[in-house]
Amino acid sequence: MRMLPVLTRLAWRYLWRNHRRTIIMVSAISVGVWSMIFMTALSRGMVDQVIEDGVSALPGHVQVHNPKFLDDPSVVNRIPIGDAELSRAFSSTDFKAWASRVRVPAVIASEYESRGVTLLGIDPVAEREFGYLSYDDVEGRFLEDADDNGIVIGRKLADKLETRVGKRVVLMSQDPDNEIADRGFRIVGLFDAEVPAFEEGNVFIGKRTAQKMLHIGDTTTEIVFLGDNYRDIEPTYDKVLASIDGSLDVSRWSEVATYLGSMLTVMDGFVLIFMVVIFLALSFGLVNTLVMAVFERVREIGLMLALGMKPSNILGQIIIESMLLLLVGLVIGNLLAVATIHPLRGGIDISVVAEGMEMMGAASVLYPRLYVSDMILANVIVLFLGFLASLSPAWRASRYEPVEAITKVG
Repeated sequence: MRMLPVLTRLAWRYLWRNHRRTIIMVSAISVGVWSMIFMTALSRGMVDQVIEDGVSALPGHVQVHNPKFLDDPSVVNRIPIGDAELSRAFSSTDFKAWASRVRVPAVIASEYESRGVTLLGIDPVAEREFGYLSYDDVEGRFLEDADDNGIVIGRKLADKLETRVGKRVVLMSQDPDNEIADRGFRIVGLFDAEVPAFEEGNVFIGKRTAQKMLHIGDTTTEIVFLGDNYRDIEPTYDKVLASIDGSLDVSRWSEVATYLGSMLTVMDGFVLIFMVVIFLALSFGLVNTLVMAVFERVREIGLMLALGMKPSNILGQIIIESMLLLLVGLVIGNLLAVATIHPLRGGIDISVVAEGMEMMGAASVLYPRLYVSDMILANVIVLFLGFLASLSPAWRASRYEPVEAITKVG
């Protein structure tokens, strides 16, 4: 440990003896680190946006259903607990947000076209915190309460149906007796969504209006809860599990929306693999730089060994050189990443590939997400793999015989 300051000073001086080669290698490491963090931020932004849009709206972080509902989403398989009892059970809890919904398949028909949709009977006051759309940005108006007799549909769905605000449509579904339940509604609002599929596939009516239309009293088909973070839902899940009847199913969002859950798992694995692959490519340059530095200093290394310097100190000096090289590259790479990602926090317009993004459930604006954990992971991977890459040339330098090394050059 007493030799560490001395070895560090020697390593730093030797590093800059050939400043051109050092600058080239530092530049390569900086660009590699920048690309790791920048591409990870873009990927995180896309995946997080898809998951947050899906999770916050449908299904929420935690869902409660009749055990048969997910396999057969009809009102026959609804939750046999009334609204009054649900309010008593959850109103005093500290959930970030919760709501009960009537959610069933339906058909909407205008005078020109018809489409299959998901009917959502909601209480707009309870749903506001879920944030899947802005009530104030709706053309016309959004639902005012659970008894509202209007219907709100997506703008893209309105285009498909060739209808608009103020026109009437007919909504059809099935009641508990498997009979057709239908009702006419006047369109009171058109909403826009980041994801076009959401606009085309969902319609909103008042929850009590839906209950009357479907003849299900004051029961609902699902209860949804929001936690603080979609990655950390276990506290919310445990709280819901402790508060709900054992005859009902309590599910995490990843168990309901398996596609979103799989996407998150794949993304976490992709980040690690991507960083490792990038640095493995860089490691060849690092090893080459260190090997060349050792070859150029064979005589010097021999002299230091002849003067009594221990092989372990030679080994340590070469490793310290590589670590210093990596640290300089990491500092520059991290600063470049922050400097390029920060100005893009307002979003990147990728509407030119909107159709492809829509297939993935993503919006046409990409918001990069720079996580400190991803930056730390990139830095740790670079330092660890860089240490491994430096072992071979460092070990080779420490194994020289003093006399052979001195006479090999000069």
